[in-house]
Amino acid sequence: MRVTIVCVGKLKEKYWREAVAEYSKRLSRYHKLEIIELADEKAPETMSPAQEAEVKEKEGQRILKQISEDAFVVALAVEGNPLSSEELADFVEKKAVGGINHLVFLIGGSLGLSPEVMKRADFALSFSKMTFPHQMMRVVLLEQIYRAERIRKNEPYHK
Repeated sequence: MRVTIVCVGKLKEKYWREAVAEYSKRLSRYHKLEIIELADEKAPETMSPAQEAEVKEKEGQRILKQISEDAFVVALAVEGNPLSSEELADFVEKKAVGGINHLVFLIGGSLGLSPEVMKRADFALSFSKMTFPHQMMRVVLLEQIYRAERIRKNEPYHK
């Protein structure tokens, strides 16, 4: 199965890049992995709701251009469905058995994902009601996909 992670924003700190590289290497045993980094819009601390919507819309257009029509799209969103690691493993298993061969995970910028992106998503996944930096979420997502694969293959790691 192909797994693509489309994310807004660059990894600036070396420790995030190293963590992503480590989990990407681990995941290469299970999936063809692609990570697509998109530019984020300038988002000053004080913006009107209209300005925030414009930022999300511009970032959303960049995201939508990266999604193929045959992909099953999972948007990371606070308001999404929470899954345990075992439930994520089951989710991935069901997609694979059901003939899905391309999973795309979306990580928005600091303001989240646009309504258009959320409409395109086939599933909204929440890791928590808390907000996390997008750099951290990239690492957490990769670790959880790796953990899901270990669970699916009945390999030690996930306890």
